[in-house]
Amino acid sequence: MEMNVNSSELYMLPCKRAGGGEAVVLEVAGPIRSPEASIKKHKITDLPPIASATTATTAANTGNVRSAEKSAASNSNNSNGADSSIMGLGNGNPSDIDEDLHSRQLAVYGRETMRRLFASNILISGMQGLGAEIAKNLILAGVKSVTLHDEGVVELWDLSSNFIFSEDDVGKNRALASIQKLQELNNAVAISALTTELTKEKLSDFQAVVFTDISLEKAVEFDDYCHNHQPPIAFIKSEVRGLFGNIFCDFGPEFTVFDVDGEEPHTGIIASISNDNPPLISCVDDERIEFQDGDLVVFSEVHGMTELNDGKPRKVKNARPYSFSIDEDTTNYSAYEKGGIVTQVKQPKIINFKPLREALKDPGDFLLSDFSKFDRPPVLHLAFQALDKFIQELGRFPVAGSEEDAQKIISLFTNINDNLADERVEEIDHKLLCHFAFGARAVLNPMAAMFGGIVGQEVVKACSGKFHPLLQFFYFDSVESLPSEPLDPRDLQPLNSRYDAQISVFGSKLQKKLEEAKVFVVGSGALGCEFLKNLALMGVSCGNQGKLTITDDDVIEKSNLSRQFLFRDWNIGQAKSTVAASAAALINPHLNTEALQIRANPETENVFNDTFWENLNVVVNALDNVNARLYIDQRCLYFQKPLLESGTLGAKCNTQMVIPHLTENYGASRDPPEKQAPMCTVHSFPHNIDHCLTWARSEFEGLLEKTPAEVNAYLTSPTEYASAMKNAGDAQARDNLDRVLECLDKERCETFQDCITWARLRFEDYFADRVKQLTFTFPENATTSNGTPFWSAPKRFPRPLQFSVDDLSHLQFLMAASILRAETYGIPIPDWVKSPVKLADAVNKVIVPDFQPKENVKIETDEKATSMSTGSIDDAVVINELLQKLEKCQKQLPTGYKMNPIQFEK
Repeated sequence: MEMNVNSSELYMLPCKRAGGGEAVVLEVAGPIRSPEASIKKHKITDLPPIASATTATTAANTGNVRSAEKSAASNSNNSNGADSSIMGLGNGNPSDIDEDLHSRQLAVYGRETMRRLFASNILISGMQGLGAEIAKNLILAGVKSVTLHDEGVVELWDLSSNFIFSEDDVGKNRALASIQKLQELNNAVAISALTTELTKEKLSDFQAVVFTDISLEKAVEFDDYCHNHQPPIAFIKSEVRGLFGNIFCDFGPEFTVFDVDGEEPHTGIIASISNDNPPLISCVDDERIEFQDGDLVVFSEVHGMTELNDGKPRKVKNARPYSFSIDEDTTNYSAYEKGGIVTQVKQPKIINFKPLREALKDPGDFLLSDFSKFDRPPVLHLAFQALDKFIQELGRFPVAGSEEDAQKIISLFTNINDNLADERVEEIDHKLLCHFAFGARAVLNPMAAMFGGIVGQEVVKACSGKFHPLLQFFYFDSVESLPSEPLDPRDLQPLNSRYDAQISVFGSKLQKKLEEAKVFVVGSGALGCEFLKNLALMGVSCGNQGKLTITDDDVIEKSNLSRQFLFRDWNIGQAKSTVAASAAALINPHLNTEALQIRANPETENVFNDTFWENLNVVVNALDNVNARLYIDQRCLYFQKPLLESGTLGAKCNTQMVIPHLTENYGASRDPPEKQAPMCTVHSFPHNIDHCLTWARSEFEGLLEKTPAEVNAYLTSPTEYASAMKNAGDAQARDNLDRVLECLDKERCETFQDCITWARLRFEDYFADRVKQLTFTFPENATTSNGTPFWSAPKRFPRPLQFSVDDLSHLQFLMAASILRAETYGIPIPDWVKSPVKLADAVNKVIVPDFQPKENVKIETDEKATSMSTGSIDDAVVINELLQKLEKCQKQLPTGYKMNPIQFEK
């Protein structure tokens, strides 16, 4: 089974994946817009709350894989000090946001949301496992301050779910014992502790308050205060009890959501507009438009019917995949001629939250996470109230395996249910309530991690107004994770170990299996760090025969620190797998790990050989690309090993449990192939940002990876390379040789100033000369052979850029290009390159020749063409000439000359 989660939206729905596997998509922010909205397997971006929730869903299935298919879930400095201004790769404006650290969050949240988040003060009350997870996620996200509140002391029991505590902390106050390790996550966040009884007046110091261990009576009192406070204080109550959990959110009587889904406004390129009432607006048919009836849109760049270019929002109606109407009469408007862009205007939404006092009696619609349990939330709504009454009456939690305590819970449940009028539960599931009672005291790590991720994201929504919040109750259970055979109550008794909480739910026999498990974790980034933490707390591979192997060939960068929580700033430059394994061993000293810096692929099967795979019990993927996932999936399929697969994309995530002979494997279904833009569109006639990104990525790989690799191939074996090119004898071989010759001859760089010159000329070529040639060949008034305007939608008439050292975006391009070029030639990169003033001085030394457009230049316009090369040249003749020039050029190179290909790294 596969589970997809979007924490920015507010619904869950089942859907069918290609290939027949069922997926569950959790959307926690706005209306369903299109089938394409579900996450695609290959797109990976991570945020702290999302990585936490994703790995929890995956780790929760490690202990019982038979039921898994049912479970839900560089360095930028200026050493000479000459300039106080240091330029990063952002927008160049002075900013209070560390863009090197928070680059991923900026991409998802946006700058204004981040600023609101950075100004938010948060209270977290209850520092058991759930509180620790919430605190970790919010501190990594970078809120202004986090205050930890807990009046209790650390117990051995807490070590089953809380990654902060060690056995040395037993007996200390939980809040005080948490400060130091949490502060290491982000020194920019002020972290403090409260250890005395909390008063409602104290809540006014915060923008959001989170309670993880509070009685209903006290919660109602605090929520009333927060709800009526001016401005309202966001109130979140969440509990994890064994395999059951809940969340309640109240952000005030009138909460404004500025952006309900966090997506970019939808746009369309106009093909025609009729003079009608209402008018029909048709868009080009190569891209669906995602408008819905009632959306507001604005028009721009319309030729002819210029009355629509007034910036006034207009309401969409009769929306279709490639057309729509607007609520306006254009009968007397000027006739449409050509062009035009239509853009969605995103509208804020006001949400009216009910206080907890009212919501308990009238909860409204529950957020569903599993449609096979559509009747479960009303039961759990009453079960948690029954548990609260049990604790208030007896002053303790039910004892694991105690039938007497379970019957008491059932009796309290029945009394509450009998006093209801309309919302009464008709059939009481006694077995479910027994499971609920038996595990009520335990805070399990996978449950805490999952709920910690969701609650962390709800706090972000409350503080920023971005993404649709949860309305208002969410209940979840994972009873399918229990062993299939009935548990002996004696097997649930505590053993005075750090795993006692887990044992009280799953039993000591399963705990022993976990400890002796042999696990392979592939990747130690954001997901990998969370997996290691979860597995260490669960006791996986912590026995004498257990072993956890983790591999990752990457090293730690500064941007990793905002989400890969096992790493610290002093680890930058070190191997991810080694640091992650060492950090996980600090969480649980009994964890047996082997850290490798080897990429798992066909070339390393001498390391990850048959014996290695045969000895494994389970494999956990924490990868960031499809090819690696498919390879691991095929190995697991061959050796019949369970695979836990997951991935994240911003506020979205997915998990998939692959169980031999029970579920489909990862590679059994694929996302539908993305529509590829024609080569001529990407290179000469782009009309959306995807085309521009495709072009940029292609240029990056061609200039910085493929061409240096071709150079090395030639220099390593000139004769064999020449023979291969002659045998190929095509335009591709000719182009390869041409680029190799450029790198070794007229464009070869020997100093960093050479790299700056190359970058400056590239800028002129890309953004000025090519545009001038294009518009010379096809002027703005050009027509096709049948007389229609050449520059008709979706083509957009381009304008050349005029380079200016005063434009920081221009300088940033030159900075990145010159640094990358220097790396390919092994040229040292000076510190001053990130100083705008010094870089501008170096750029001004470059002489840029005037461009003269050429007559009769062929520019490909055929959308079926697969190459931009000119076809009228005798390739064989040109190849021979290029090889002769290369032979002469090679003789002038130093012995052992090599280039350094650069692989694109996001």
